[in-house]
Amino acid sequence: MGWITTFWASTVRPQMLHCVGAFFLLMFLLGTAGAQSSQPSPSPSPSPNPSSTPSLERHFFANLLKDQYGIWTYPLRIRQRDLPWALPLAGASVAFLATDEQTAHLVSPSSEGLDISHDVSVAGTGYAVTGTAAAFYLVRRMTHNQRARETGVLSFEALINTGIVTQVFKSASQRQRPTQNDGEGEFFTHGSSFFSGHSSSIWSLAAVLNDEYGRRHKWVPFGVFGLATAVSLSRYTGQNHFLSDIVLGGAVGYGIGHFVYLRHHDTNLDQPTLTKPTTKLEKYFPHIDTQLDRHSGTYRAAATWNF
Repeated sequence: MGWITTFWASTVRPQMLHCVGAFFLLMFLLGTAGAQSSQPSPSPSPSPNPSSTPSLERHFFANLLKDQYGIWTYPLRIRQRDLPWALPLAGASVAFLATDEQTAHLVSPSSEGLDISHDVSVAGTGYAVTGTAAAFYLVRRMTHNQRARETGVLSFEALINTGIVTQVFKSASQRQRPTQNDGEGEFFTHGSSFFSGHSSSIWSLAAVLNDEYGRRHKWVPFGVFGLATAVSLSRYTGQNHFLSDIVLGGAVGYGIGHFVYLRHHDTNLDQPTLTKPTTKLEKYFPHIDTQLDRHSGTYRAAATWNF
């Protein structure tokens, strides 16, 4: 019976824990990523007055509760049209989880490489991502840019939703880090590796930024997703997480960020504006209007200020 016990402890048990962890995550991924097949609900009519649109700030906490309900219950509403993305995602998740122990040993533990990985991963810390969201909101205060306002609020909302989900999974899965127990990556062993909070946060922020500005500026997807990829890989090369931790964390973060945008984006912002909003700087400089009257042969000019 001794060899049976040894075989169970060294082979069967770890594989079962990996499978349980994979199933646990995939059920949730089918929920968050499912928002990607949805479309934002259209506004009833364009409104040039920002004060007439629902206040994201006033309903912030109510929206958070609705987001959490929608995120956790979406697996109950999966439809057949979700299968083209759900099945490949499930297969990739199982493949990454099954090869984590092998890929973890491919990373060189050199001090220089670890230092570089640490420096890059700073961009995915809570201070960095929330600071970026705050910067967009402050831009709105200075320039009256309603898109920047929405970007700031929705970024905060997406980051909080992502943080809640990440902590729930870390506490429930308790997966060991790559530097523990020879990098076996077992679940339910008082660890905190599954999944990467840096990866989920940076991809959540990247999803909101891309949805807000990606169609208006073609360089935005390359910038935000390139940075998110670099931060995620730094958590792998820095031996903080397994490949599955960063890949699946990024998938969850992106799904939540996109989910929040689709639920709360004001489509009035996509309508062409008839008048340019007055910025703070324009209050101190005149606007010159000129007019030539060909019949009387006169030329008129007027200076106006917008307060």
